[in-house]
Amino acid sequence: MTRTTAVATTSDSRTPQQTWLRVRGLLLAVLVLVLAGVAYAALNSDGRHGRLDPRSPDPEGSRAVVELLEDRGISVDVATTLDEATGTAGPDSTLLVAGPNLLTADQQRRLRTATSDSEGRTVLIATAGPSLDRLAPFARAEAHGPVTARTPNCTLPAARTAGTADMGGIHYATDAHGAVGCYRDHGHDALLILPEAKTGDTVLLGSPDIFYNNRLDQHGNASLALQLLGSRPHLVWYLPSLDDPSAAETGSGGSDDDTGGQAGGESDFISLIPSGWLWGTLQLALAAVLAAIWRARRLGPLVTERLPVAIRASESTEGRARLYRKADARDRATATLRSATRLRISPLLGISPRDADAPDVLLPAVAARLSPSGTDLGALLFGPAPADDAALLLLTDQLDALEREVRTS
Repeated sequence: MTRTTAVATTSDSRTPQQTWLRVRGLLLAVLVLVLAGVAYAALNSDGRHGRLDPRSPDPEGSRAVVELLEDRGISVDVATTLDEATGTAGPDSTLLVAGPNLLTADQQRRLRTATSDSEGRTVLIATAGPSLDRLAPFARAEAHGPVTARTPNCTLPAARTAGTADMGGIHYATDAHGAVGCYRDHGHDALLILPEAKTGDTVLLGSPDIFYNNRLDQHGNASLALQLLGSRPHLVWYLPSLDDPSAAETGSGGSDDDTGGQAGGESDFISLIPSGWLWGTLQLALAAVLAAIWRARRLGPLVTERLPVAIRASESTEGRARLYRKADARDRATATLRSATRLRISPLLGISPRDADAPDVLLPAVAARLSPSGTDLGALLFGPAPADDAALLLLTDQLDALEREVRTS
C-alpha cells in the first residue's frame, strides 16, 4: 500500500528563497533611490542659498549684482525679519523686498507705513493681488506676459541709459500723477515707478530676472539693476522668512482679504512649498499607482501550483461522479459527458471547438463521416437527460462507441 504524506508547507506559503526572489527587485530599487538621494544631497550641499538671494552664486541667485553695487560704494545689508527691514528705512536707503507676496497682511501694512514717509526708495518684485493693494495702493496689476528682451519706450533716465533689458512678468497700470512706466507691452508697464511723499518712490518690477546672476551680463540688465538699486548709498535686501516673529502677530482690523495672496491662506501655503517637494510627491504618487498595478490581480494563463497532496485525475473524476450521484444530478452529468464528447470529436471532423455545441454544424459532419447505422445522432449528442441511472450508463457507452468510431473511421 502506498501512503501519500502531505508536505509541511501549503500552496500559499513560501520558502525563504522564494521570498527573497520576490522582494530583491524592490529592495534593489529602494537602495538605488537612497543612494541617488544621498548623492544628490552631497552634490548640492555647497552652501547655496536660493532664488534671488544676494549671498547665492547660483544661476538664479543675486550675488553678482550685490558685488557690483559694493564695488561702487553701496553698502548692502541682508534682512530676514520685518523689524530689520523697516528699522533702517530712511532717505538714504533703498529697500528691496524679494518676496512681498509671502508677507502676511499685517506685515504688509506695517511695511507700507514704514516706507511711505521714509523719503527712500522701495523696490517690490512681482507684487500682485491683495499684496499690491496694501503695498502700492495706487497701482493695478493688469496682465502677465513672458520675460523677453524689451526696449524701455519711456523717459526714465535709468531705463534710457540701460536700453534693452529682460523684462516681463506682471504688467502694471496706474492713474497716479507723476508715475513713470517703462518696458510697455499691450498698454501696460513691466516697470512702474510711483512717487511717494517728498522725494521717496516705490518701484514695481514685474519680474526679478534682471537681478539673476545668469542674466546680469545680458542686454542692459546690469545697468538697469545698478541704477534701480544704487540710487541711495545704502541697500537693504529683505528676504521674508517663515521664522520672522512678526509673521505670527495679528494686527487690528485685519480680517479683510487677509488670506488672499498671503502666507496664512491655503493657496499661499502651497506656494511656500518648494517645487522639488511638489514634484517629489507627484513621483511618489505615480510610483504607488505603478506598484498597485504591479501587485494587482492579473488575468493570464494558468500556472502550476505546488499542492499539499497529489491527486490523480481518475480520483477527481470519480469524486465528481459521486457528487453528481448523491445530488441525483443526471442532467448535469449528462451535459458534462456530451460536452466532453463533442469537444473531443470536433477536431477530428475538422470543426472548430467553438462550433462543437452547434447541432446544425456538428451533426452533418458526424453523419458524413460515419456509415449509416440507424442511431439518432441528434438525440445522442443533444437529446434530453436520461430518466434513470441505467439509461445514463447506456448513454455513456453509446458516447464512447461513437467517439471510437469517429477516431477509427
